[in-house]
Amino acid sequence: MVDLARDLDGMPLQSQRGLSDRTMAGPAHDAGATAETTDRVASVDALRGLAIFFIIAGDALAWALYNLASGMQDPARAITGFFSQQLMHVDWEGFRFYDFLFPLFLFVTGISIVLSLTRLLERDGKWAAHERVLRRSFLLFVLGVIYYGGVSTLWPEIRLLGVLQRIALCYLFTSLLFLNLDLRGLIVAFVSLLVGYWALMTFVPVPGIGAGSFAENANLANWIDAQYLPGQLFYGEWDPEGLLSTLPAIGTCLLGVFAGFLLKDASLDPAQKMLYFVVAGTILIVVGLLWGLQFPIIKKIWTSSFVLVAGGCSALLLGALYLLIDIWGRKAWATIFLWFGANAIALYMINNIADFKTFSLRLVGGDVSNFLDSSVMSGMGSLAVVAVAVALAVAVAGFLHQRKIFLRV
Repeated sequence: MVDLARDLDGMPLQSQRGLSDRTMAGPAHDAGATAETTDRVASVDALRGLAIFFIIAGDALAWALYNLASGMQDPARAITGFFSQQLMHVDWEGFRFYDFLFPLFLFVTGISIVLSLTRLLERDGKWAAHERVLRRSFLLFVLGVIYYGGVSTLWPEIRLLGVLQRIALCYLFTSLLFLNLDLRGLIVAFVSLLVGYWALMTFVPVPGIGAGSFAENANLANWIDAQYLPGQLFYGEWDPEGLLSTLPAIGTCLLGVFAGFLLKDASLDPAQKMLYFVVAGTILIVVGLLWGLQFPIIKKIWTSSFVLVAGGCSALLLGALYLLIDIWGRKAWATIFLWFGANAIALYMINNIADFKTFSLRLVGGDVSNFLDSSVMSGMGSLAVVAVAVALAVAVAGFLHQRKIFLRV
């Protein structure tokens, strides 16, 4: 069985233990190895883990820092407030660290498609690869529906599209493109998705609004969701993981595929690869910012400029981690991220079902939190709750990794 951690990370459906070290060792097993000596790249695992760590903890940490900043004086208040703001989504137009995490995860998914499906193609052929992609996409989509409540509510109060469903769709279509197109075809597909989405959003008129509007509740993507997306929508009449905006999200995943090709290129030494990531990332950011002057950078409708800026940041971060972990072998600092990267989807689902923060409140909420607020500093109680919640999540991730329990399909 192919390790899903090299595709999406590890879907929490089946636990396997006791397999060979090569199959089950997890990201820390060969974290110091380079891409030339192993088909597993530790910096990719760390990148995936970093994304899911902040996806799980970011929102709660943002509000804890916000509460903490209210009791501080400048400049500490300004610095703490800045970090709090970076862990919150922008209201509409703009780009913050928290907006970057989801596209980063899709970028890593694209890398892993190359690393895993190439090996599967060589071993079992194209038909088996297609079967695996279809099965995993379906299972991840179902997990997404379960994440948002499953069938615990009556139709049409069930949310059909969400974060996991978008990952499933991007994984599905990107994998199909990877399996059936060469590099030139993939580049054409990438450009077509971004330019085509821009053209639709810019030139197709929205009834009662007109063409070229990118305002909230007044653009083509939101209108299509309101008219054609069934079930519960996150914002009532439209969804940030809606129908039309899935197209450029596939482009984000394709950027990861291009990064995966670079990682597997045996003609380049590791230092050259790192340099290519830095150069490509810088170019993507510059082009994205320039495009954003006309087609604004908006995560909630996944604009083409957002794809380029987020993809550029992903490439730069990958280059930095590749240098630190895979070239220099300095992996100890990334241990927690490697743990999270080994069971990313599983931890995401566990947090949804068990909720680390809710459990933390049972330990340090109530009077304990109030005591910290009154005796130490205003906001310290909520920060302690988040700190314990993060510690619980790290403990679960570390336990799974230490016991070599990797949840997968």
